Amino acid sequence: MSRRSRNSRAWRYVWGGLRRDAEARALALATEAEQWPNDRLEYSTDSDSEIDFSAVVVPPLPSAVPVTGESYCGCDSKGNSSYNPRIRGFLQVRDCHCGEDDQDFDWVWDASSRSTATLLSCDNRKVSFHTDSSCGTAAVRGSRELADGQHFWEIKMTSPVYGTDMMVGIGTCDVNLDKYRYRFCSLLGKDEDSWGLSYTGLLHHKGNKLKFSSHFGQGSIIGVHLDTWHGTLTFFKNRKCIGVAATNLHNKRFYPMACSTAAKSSMKVIRSCSAPTSLLYLCCARLRRLLPDGMDMLEVLPLPPGLRQLLHNKLGWVLSLNGGTTEETPDGPEQSSHLPATLPAEPSFSESDSEGCASDPEACQRKRCRWT
Repeated sequence: MSRRSRNSRAWRYVWGGLRRDAEARALALATEAEQWPNDRLEYSTDSDSEIDFSAVVVPPLPSAVPVTGESYCGCDSKGNSSYNPRIRGFLQVRDCHCGEDDQDFDWVWDASSRSTATLLSCDNRKVSFHTDSSCGTAAVRGSRELADGQHFWEIKMTSPVYGTDMMVGIGTCDVNLDKYRYRFCSLLGKDEDSWGLSYTGLLHHKGNKLKFSSHFGQGSIIGVHLDTWHGTLTFFKNRKCIGVAATNLHNKRFYPMACSTAAKSSMKVIRSCSAPTSLLYLCCARLRRLLPDGMDMLEVLPLPPGLRQLLHNKLGWVLSLNGGTTEETPDGPEQSSHLPATLPAEPSFSESDSEGCASDPEACQRKRCRWT
């Protein structure tokens, strides 16, 4: 009996080590990932064996296979005749600057407000998580508190996206960025002080999760719009609206945040803009909704050159967004008469959910969450 007990403890230790090391070995085990068992390993033993290994239940490992999401561009396949979509998630896309047009940034990542397992580069706009190996969850927040006004930023996935979770979102100053440094978890949205969108498409808040969009992966650009005037939080994927994630956020102060459990993963801030909720902003937001998506408003509208340049510099990000979120009025968001009286607890969205928002201006507003 003692021998059986020692061996059982040994096997539990081995499987525990495998779980902790799964993310660090993800890229090396890429070709073997599809052959891994799901829940149980069974060993065939002869009749003289004293231990029945078929009773050993293996805990589920974190996903070590990078997700092939909807990338903003196609740089990973250009000029590569041997390109295989099945292994796209493992490819490191180098020197891809698609979508990175901005030169000025209202905020970058805060070097003094980040987990120990993070490294900042590119003038603190790029954050690398777990540069050697991963043993938990690392997080970082922006250098500026988002107070009154309109705030929009975009984060580009610059590495393969995999593991327990990689997230972008917002949180208050009460979020402890190092709390789960030795535990794999979805940090953003684990409490009431933060909201987080996972690469799996799940939206997290107060420990609850809701299917919100399709997956995103390496090369995807995730946009976040915090509207303190209407008190809403809206997410975009590859510059198309995917939904209003939260409401009633008035009189609260947040920071942009991101977190990851994946070894050698990275994200980059490619846009961070802020503007007061002025009549100029409300007019631009309304004009954006009146014109078809994909149309360059500054080129279509007969504007004086000076005004065109002013709008480009001050509110160019508003005019470039596809798919409206709410009716912009001075008194607050106007509720659509087409909205259902109650929303389902877990709405189901297709893989091309961003296209639905782009073609239907009210689609984003219909995707509000019940916990807001």
